[in-house]
Amino acid sequence: MKRNTGVLCAVAVALLMGASSLRSQAPEKYEPTIESLDKHPLPDWYAGAKLGIFIHWGLYSVPGWAPLTHPDHDFSSNDYIKYDPYAEWYLNTMRVPDSPTAHYHREHYGDKGYYEFAPEFNRESRKWNPDAMAAAFKMAGARYVVLTSKHHEGFTLWPSTTPNPNPSLKPAELHAERDLVGELTKAVDKQGMKMGLYYSGGYDWTFNAGPIRIASDYETVKPQSKAYGDYAFAQIHELIEKYHPMLLWNDIDWPKTGRALQVEADYYNAIPDGVIDDRFGIKHADFKSPEYEKLSKISEKKWEECRGLGRSFGYNRAEGEKETIAPGELIALLVDIVSKNGNLLLDVGPEADGTIPPVQMERLKALGAWLKQNGEAIYDTTPWTHAEGKSAEGNEVRYTRKGDDLYVTVIGKPKAQTLTLADVPAKQDARVSQLGSTNTLTAAAEGNGLKITLPAQLAGDYAYSFKLAGYLR
Repeated sequence: MKRNTGVLCAVAVALLMGASSLRSQAPEKYEPTIESLDKHPLPDWYAGAKLGIFIHWGLYSVPGWAPLTHPDHDFSSNDYIKYDPYAEWYLNTMRVPDSPTAHYHREHYGDKGYYEFAPEFNRESRKWNPDAMAAAFKMAGARYVVLTSKHHEGFTLWPSTTPNPNPSLKPAELHAERDLVGELTKAVDKQGMKMGLYYSGGYDWTFNAGPIRIASDYETVKPQSKAYGDYAFAQIHELIEKYHPMLLWNDIDWPKTGRALQVEADYYNAIPDGVIDDRFGIKHADFKSPEYEKLSKISEKKWEECRGLGRSFGYNRAEGEKETIAPGELIALLVDIVSKNGNLLLDVGPEADGTIPPVQMERLKALGAWLKQNGEAIYDTTPWTHAEGKSAEGNEVRYTRKGDDLYVTVIGKPKAQTLTLADVPAKQDARVSQLGSTNTLTAAAEGNGLKITLPAQLAGDYAYSFKLAGYLR
């Protein structure tokens, strides 16, 4: 699950030219080989999008609970499995002896089976308004959305026509009544965002139930039968052909019997401007996908951090203000990721009826308001020669660029009425402005660096972006 992310520092010119040079090499038809797949260019829309919204929604949203005692996401720890903070893993954790989730389930649901949550999920999800959800994501400043079409539990959010051979489960327990995938795809498209779909290829607990009890079980419970390979192959082609997702986001791995190379070639041939993550278990991907993990330097390879607003991806009713990332930390995280050639895929965990918890909506509103003022320093930018810096006054700063313009974003409130940047070479005619403000700022050489004089009152909150227009000519 957790990714090791090696990084390479890259100059901005290479990052700017990479997409166009790759585009010229793109084949007319992709073949199921690494050599052919590697010719796929990173689409400009994805490189410039910077912010996406992840949605974990399924049967686990009905109980909507996980313990808060193990927040560090150390996937290698056996103790972590017992105290798993991921509510979307409810089915697994409820079967781990003496786990808090097992106790919670007995207390609230007795001996009720997990898939018996299906009628309640279907009843509650009838209340869902896809247009309102899509509008909330647009308000937050997202440019794309990724919905879990099937998580590890095997329950699909669309009426799949691929029969599941598990004889112990009823067909009605295996997929949503509404076509949640299709309805959200239409709503997202109406808002001018791109729609992507997550599919759990590596785990499907209707085929290999587990449970995972210790860390070594992560591999042993992956179904590898021909029946499962054919099933996953057929379902992911349903998603491609019916919904045309602009992101194909697989998780955990892909079954060795599932023809991963063919899946990716078929996807690119159907959707040439789509992107694929690095979790198919083969040596090709459009981007890397670290989970609750940041990079320390600029990565030449495009990357995307996925994380929840809280400790869980799925809805966890036990989480509140304390467990949810603070607005200032969230904005600092986005700025840091973008400065290093990354996107942020920020997860919300809706309740069973599709309602986004109020504490999460507050964060989306704060993020959207900040991006409305400062988005010019985020969207469609590329990294500069370096991502991080520190002013002489002690402010943490991050750098991005767009064409000839350099953007300096100060993390937190500036500590003084000057911002002195030793790592920004001095220019006497530097034109500096704060995004979202009409204030005129002055800048002058300070040794080999640049000193910007700030106004008494700055517009905005949390982080402050300054534009050095034409500075990189």
